Order: sequence, then structure tokens, then C-alpha cells
Amino acid sequence: MPGERSVAYYDEDSVTMAVEAGMDCLAGLDQHAVDGLFFATTTSPYREKQCSALMALPLDLRRDIRTVDVAASLRSGTTAVGLAMDAIQGGTAHSVLVTAADTRTGAPGGMLEQGLGDGAAAFLLGKDNVIAEIEGRYSIADELAGTWRSQSDVFVRSWEDRMVLDEGYSRIVPEAMTGLMERTGLSVKDFDRVVFDPPGDARRHGRAAAAVGFDPSQVQDPFKLFLNVGATGCALAPMMLVSALEEAKPGERILFVGSGDGADAFVLKVTDNIEGLSKRRGVSGHLGGKSMIDNYNTYLRWRDIVPQEAARRPEKQHIRVSAIWRERRVLLGLWGVKCRQCGAIQYDNGAMSTVPIRVCAVCQAQDDFEEYNFARRRARVFSFTHDRLAPAVDPPASVVLVEFEGGGRAFFDLTDRDPEEVEVGSLVEMAFRKVQFDRGLTNYFWKARPVRL
Repeated sequence: MPGERSVAYYDEDSVTMAVEAGMDCLAGLDQHAVDGLFFATTTSPYREKQCSALMALPLDLRRDIRTVDVAASLRSGTTAVGLAMDAIQGGTAHSVLVTAADTRTGAPGGMLEQGLGDGAAAFLLGKDNVIAEIEGRYSIADELAGTWRSQSDVFVRSWEDRMVLDEGYSRIVPEAMTGLMERTGLSVKDFDRVVFDPPGDARRHGRAAAAVGFDPSQVQDPFKLFLNVGATGCALAPMMLVSALEEAKPGERILFVGSGDGADAFVLKVTDNIEGLSKRRGVSGHLGGKSMIDNYNTYLRWRDIVPQEAARRPEKQHIRVSAIWRERRVLLGLWGVKCRQCGAIQYDNGAMSTVPIRVCAVCQAQDDFEEYNFARRRARVFSFTHDRLAPAVDPPASVVLVEFEGGGRAFFDLTDRDPEEVEVGSLVEMAFRKVQFDRGLTNYFWKARPVRL
């Protein structure tokens, strides 16, 4: 199969990628004005635990928000958009952050392993200063066990392609498009862009558009993502919409569809506000910052598909649920303190200790601090080490002491790095990542990584 596929780093999952997309979406905005967080995924790290409630901490959202996990369908991303619309139109929320992320895995050597990709997207829905208005929507439900994964399955399963595509995708997607146009009174010529996720066979994407009467010039190119990222599950249609909005002009009308066990279709009208939107990494920025995996064994190791030799060191301590709960703002939100007396900024290295800071290291003032957030601040490497003896999924284990812009120093693991390029003074930013898996629990914390351009 030609092209490339995206692979999440070994310390990433659908939660960390959704946080990354959410932070990019909220850049330059007041995150405390957000009233809800909806997280769509088919690859949640938990079968019984709400991930959106966890994600609210690294995203620095208010406590009195509505959190929802939308799961189990490849159209979970567009379903979450529809639920957010309901909340806003019903008056229970003024704005809702919708995130979609997936890290699906195909069996080694199979077609799905080649075609699947890892990805995430996020949108902020609201009523004020929108860059695109949602003018209409239409949904249909359909039962066809074409692609599935049971609670006991590690890898995605799929039925015979011809039946899945003929009776599923090639019939359902055109039906959703036609139904939406009938409901809104619009026709094919009223749309400047048509955005919908392709199946494993990208040729079917063009046929579905042609079946409704769309010209190829209207269709958002699926190959930009599908052949460079892969089928990113419930995040694929949202990622394609982000890609379309990166190029869209005021006045353009977009037909947006997500499929899976039916389909959700939306009409979007781009507004003049899109020209004033501050720069974000988006899809194009992340594609531009990609790096290549050197061999297939690296991928198998990252996904824990092949076992590794046990570390010749004592095992890590078990995750302490009570300690993480007590210090959840420090650990998950990356909150430190700023002395009200002298302005000194400190972080208490919550990864190693849960003893709070009570005395200023500079002026010795006691219990006189205000909260200070490090998550959105860049830093420079003050010193670093590469441990080639410590057990690591992607050796060596890289640790840095960073000095934050504005003040404060702390130790962090360094991720997404080329060990040969790390040097004192390198610019880094903070990334929310996995640090430990123990007894079914995933422990998350922040790591430093080289700044992505």
C-alpha cells in the first residue's frame, strides 16, 4: 500500500492526543469560559472511567462543566459535535470543546495495520465570534457489522470489503448527503467543499461523492490525510474538516459528513471571523513536524505487540491513587506557585514528591503564594542526561532540567526527541503524556519536548 501512516509515540494514547488537540484549539482563548468537554474515541484507555473529566485538568477548564465521553462508533466525532450543538441550542452550555482521537491497532502484517493511523482533532462550538456557522444537520442509523472490536479484542476486525463498502459506506454516505440537502433546501451547486471520511479503499470516496452529483473539484482531497496519516478512526472526518477550514474563505459553504453505524451530516457556512483567527498548528502544522520511524520493530515495541526483556532493576512502585488525587492539580494541571512577597516561581516536582511547597526558596516567606501554571509556557534546557542503562521503550532515557520562561526550574522526562540533537539552551515545550501503566490504571504527567515549528 503506498503512502505513510501516523504512529503515536509510545507515551501517547487517545487521551494525550485529544489534550494536545484541545490545547491547540484553545490557543489564545479563555479556556475558563468553556462550559463543556466532549471526548470522542473508540480507543479509550478505560472501559469504566470517564476520560473527559481527567482531560479537564490538563486543559485547565473550570470544575463546573459538563464532561461527556462518546465512544464505540467511528462516527463518534461527528456524534459529539451534534451533542454539543444540542447543549448549546438547548441553553445548557454557552460553549463546548469537542475532541476526537483514536489509536486503533491492526493485527501485524494485515491490511488494517497498514491503513490505520493515529490522530486527533478539536473544535470549540459556541454562538459568539464563530468562524463557521452550522446551518443544518441530518443523521441516520444503520446496523452493519463491517468493522468491529469486542471487549476482548486487541486488534480491529473487519468483514469482507465488498459487502462492507457496497452495503455500508457506498450506500449510507450518499443517503446522508441527499437527506441533508432535502432537509435544508440546498443543492449540490450550493457547496464549495465536501468533507467526509474515506473508507479503506479511497476510490470509494470519489464514487460516493459522484453518486450524489458532486464534481471532484468540490471534494476535499482525502489523499492528503488518508495517504499521509491513515484512517484515524472517529478523528478522521474531524481532521479533514480542520484541514478544510485551514484553507477556507469567508462565505464558503461546507458539507461535512462522518460515517460509521450510520452517518451524521452538517452544513457549515464560513464567516468573516475566520480571517482573524490566530495561527494554530492544526493538521498542516503537525504534518510538517513529523519524524519517521526507523524500523518496524520500533513500532511493535511502542505498541507492546512484542515483549521486551524485563528491566534488571527493581520494579516501579505501584500507582498511589490517593496521592495522585491529592495533588491532581500539580500532577495533571502542572500548577506551581508564585511567591506574593518576592515573585519567585517554584514547581514542587510532583512526579517525585507530593509534599506541597510552603516556604519560598528565595525570601523564605511562609504560606504566601498564588497559583502559577507551567503547562502553556516554553522553557530552555538547563542541563540534560541520556541514561543508556535504564529500561526505556525508546532508549536512551532522556531527562532534562528546564528553566521556564518567566522563571522556575524543574526536572522532566524528554520526549519526541533525537538524542543527538539535544543540547543546553534548546527550546522545549510541555506535553501531556503517559508515564506508567499499573493494575489497569494509566498514570499521566507532563514531559518536555523540543518545540515543534
